[in-house]
Amino acid sequence: MVRHPLAWGGVAAVAMVALAAPALGMRIGYPAIDAPKGLAVVQTMDSIERAFPQGPSPAQVVVTGQDLGGPAVARAVAALQGRASASGPVRAPVTVASVAGGHGLVVSVPLAGNGSGSASDSALVTLRNQILPSTLGKVPGVSYAVTGDTASNHDFTQQLHSRVPLVFAMVAGVAFVLLAVAFGSIAIPLVSILLNLLSVGAAYGLITLIFQDGRLQGPLGYTSFGGIIAWEPLFMFVFLFGISMDYHVFLLSRIRELRLRGSSTKEAVVGGIASSAGVVTSAAFIMVAVFSVFATLSLIDLKILGIGMAAAVLIDATIVRGILLPAALALLGDRTWAAPRWLRRRAKITG
Repeated sequence: MVRHPLAWGGVAAVAMVALAAPALGMRIGYPAIDAPKGLAVVQTMDSIERAFPQGPSPAQVVVTGQDLGGPAVARAVAALQGRASASGPVRAPVTVASVAGGHGLVVSVPLAGNGSGSASDSALVTLRNQILPSTLGKVPGVSYAVTGDTASNHDFTQQLHSRVPLVFAMVAGVAFVLLAVAFGSIAIPLVSILLNLLSVGAAYGLITLIFQDGRLQGPLGYTSFGGIIAWEPLFMFVFLFGISMDYHVFLLSRIRELRLRGSSTKEAVVGGIASSAGVVTSAAFIMVAVFSVFATLSLIDLKILGIGMAAAVLIDATIVRGILLPAALALLGDRTWAAPRWLRRRAKITG
């Protein structure tokens, strides 16, 4: 790798990017039943559904305010019911129930779609942003909020989307500062973060191919619902970043020790990786074995976690740490340790 770093690193990087590419089409959501069809409990639930078919749970509009039994609220509810149609975002019947001794109303509004897909999400947004403001929203002194299964899943997903960039930035920022201070380098933390993101991207692409696109359903014993469970990508990122950084720091420490003893950067890279390869490989093997156990469990979220983490650790310990890291450091050469003087002095890096 250090003799031909551009060739080895280029091939490995292209392979990683190709594996990560399917993640660009990742869709997140929730399965109707998080268990394989072969389980007795799932078969019983299917039998009940066939005997007593029903649609998805309606959206629940909770209304509070003054004079909820008055004509203004009645007209608004009637207008809301009039927006229901067989092909529109809101479906019939729209029903109203008084709660808390008349201090509140719960308006049940069936939505288009199956309750968890894009059609239902679009109908929910239309209900919140267009239909309700033009009906109940015009009644003075009345407030409302929309809940229900569709709303809960949609809001949780939107919350994740809004917070993911913050989590990524915080984790990357903390890692950058700690690595820069520990190794007296600006290049090392940048390379480390980039390589970790490649590992995460490859894991995302793999779970998208397997679980979203429905590959290996037979051998793994699951039924694809056409997406990835919403909490898994963020959880995998944080968990994988922490695990991989553990033995990454161990490996970089060996390289730094040799560099402090007077070895060139390439010599330090070769010696550091050679001396730590056994420990890193053993640690990776243990983690892969542990995560692989999750793939044998019945719940699809645990299968996704097990396959994704096991593959990510394996890729990280072999392609990333065994090829990409030494290739990157060999290409950088002495520029690996480039940093402000105070930072180099803090880490006792010279030359």
